[in-house]
Amino acid sequence: MTIAPGSAPAASAPRHPLDPDPVRATKARAVFALGLMAAMTGLLLGGAVPAMVALQLARQARREAYASGGFLTGATWLRRGERLALTGLALVAVSLVALLVIGVVRLAEAPYGQDFAPNVD
Repeated sequence: MTIAPGSAPAASAPRHPLDPDPVRATKARAVFALGLMAAMTGLLLGGAVPAMVALQLARQARREAYASGGFLTGATWLRRGERLALTGLALVAVSLVALLVIGVVRLAEAPYGQDFAPNVD
């Protein structure tokens, strides 16, 4: 059946009484919280661990939501949490590159070899 643009969709069939009620996946909230923590601590290099955990939980939550047949919701929270986790990982990468550049510059400025007194041949 095709629905014309702008028209209301047809009424869906009544639910079976034994069907479970749609609920938000608890992992979706955990993914969002871990992603937020990763984004907030990303510059301090502490965001890598919660970001990796959030991405793993997001994979599991998506798999469970697909298997539930639409009775687990929370896809929006999962997407937001994944984006925040990826932002946290990007901030960790930026911090590592900045630390590496600072280390190389300091190493280049350090004197090379032994520094003898001016009267030593």
